[in-house]
Amino acid sequence: LTSNGLSNPSIADALEELVGKPRKQTKIAFIPNSGFAPGEFTQESRSWLVNDFYRINEFCDFIDIVSLTDLTKSEIIERLEFADVIFMGGGNAFYLSYLLETTGLYDGLPRLLKTRVYCGISAGSMIATASIRTTSGAIENPQTFYDEEYDELGPPGLSSGRAAGLVNFVVRPHYKRQDYPKIQDDALQKIVKDVKVPLYAIDDESAVKVDDDKIEVISEGEWKLYEPTK
Repeated sequence: LTSNGLSNPSIADALEELVGKPRKQTKIAFIPNSGFAPGEFTQESRSWLVNDFYRINEFCDFIDIVSLTDLTKSEIIERLEFADVIFMGGGNAFYLSYLLETTGLYDGLPRLLKTRVYCGISAGSMIATASIRTTSGAIENPQTFYDEEYDELGPPGLSSGRAAGLVNFVVRPHYKRQDYPKIQDDALQKIVKDVKVPLYAIDDESAVKVDDDKIEVISEGEWKLYEPTK
């Protein structure tokens, strides 16, 4: 689970180890949809998404782009089954949650991941955890997040607050980045109190590697673990 994708050799090496075969023999299915939430980023550069693509393409010998909004449910599953790695891109976690619900991937991912590796970038990492309480929208609007209608934090009518629950912790990406000034210790401590599971705050040079029950932080930057109070 990464903050910024395959941003350094240590993270790339860890992914290769998880896949269990040479990277140039690895097939990756990349899901970019959270970067295209309706009504967002209409006039903003998506150079970050191009950089994500580039690093993944440099890593592997096969990259497929799997759009959750343009394929049928059976086509999505077929394309993901062909891959060794399901790579979930960054963007709006609430919109991504909605798409995972409507395509049935919340139910399908556990089966797919019995024989595949999941890799996430930012929102794609947060969605895999126990809660998306770590999103910037939830940090800035905690009461709205816990309201019964908290799907309003994403695009109207295209939003959900559910997480996949693949791991029993949460992740906060982009730790200590200047353009995320509200990601401070007090806010992260509040999240841990709310979700009652460990929180890994990781910067753009860090990732959390999960192999069965073993959890390891892979980092060439900064990270911090916040534990719930017992």
